[in-house]
Amino acid sequence: MEFAATRIITDDVDRLVSFYENVIGVAVVRLHPLFAELRTEMGVLAIASSATVPMLGEGVAQACANRSIILDFLVDDVDYEYARLQSVIEVFINAPAYMPWGNKSLLFRDPDGNLVNLFTPSKPQA
Repeated sequence: MEFAATRIITDDVDRLVSFYENVIGVAVVRLHPLFAELRTEMGVLAIASSATVPMLGEGVAQACANRSIILDFLVDDVDYEYARLQSVIEVFINAPAYMPWGNKSLLFRDPDGNLVNLFTPSKPQA
């Protein structure tokens, strides 16, 4: 088995696609007006419209309701990303800070309220 993607359900695919294109810096692959993918070397972030939920099973997912998942993105320089994203991010949870496990981390929310973490290891074992 191979992990393929993480999918976010949203009420506004265009808004979330634009946000993640700015944050991640990769162009979206738009497979359908209700579904898009941002493909990186390590995996895929898929964004699907809440209109697709009934195809999966009535009520199995809800947009803007995540309170348990954090999307982690490895970056070269957390401080650089913090400065670059000042005009893109509406809500920063924290400024860049060192975590006990050895990463320098920046936490914020996407437009749907999902938590996003940009991190840079501060030592090789982190």
